[in-house]
Amino acid sequence: MNDLTMTVAGWVATEPRHVVGPTGTHLTSFRMASTSRYLDREKGEWVDGQTEWFTVRVFRGASMTVKDSIEKGQPVVVHGRFRTNEWESDSGPRTDLIIDANSLGHDLTRGVAKFTRATGDTTLEDPRSR
Repeated sequence: MNDLTMTVAGWVATEPRHVVGPTGTHLTSFRMASTSRYLDREKGEWVDGQTEWFTVRVFRGASMTVKDSIEKGQPVVVHGRFRTNEWESDSGPRTDLIIDANSLGHDLTRGVAKFTRATGDTTLEDPRSR
């Protein structure tokens, strides 16, 4: 299988939401915004480009560590499998950009974090890989 993987740096836009599915699989998800920036050399200032919005999903034991570690407004780096979900709303067709995370953490270029080792099963395994 050829999976499209990507790494995105951005900001947590919603509080992480944790649910347990009917089969007992833990899932934590949140919305993430990533805005490109460039230096306008004529003005000597940084200019914001387009903002891309992603839904980030983390499965199993790692969903608990993400739920306990990540908060709205924090800078993060996410790496994982990319996919889209197309659906219809009252206002017309919509597309969600989804990253099923393999790795996720705070963006240390924007602040300081202290690591605490988690206990138990914290693998970022996608349940579909079983």
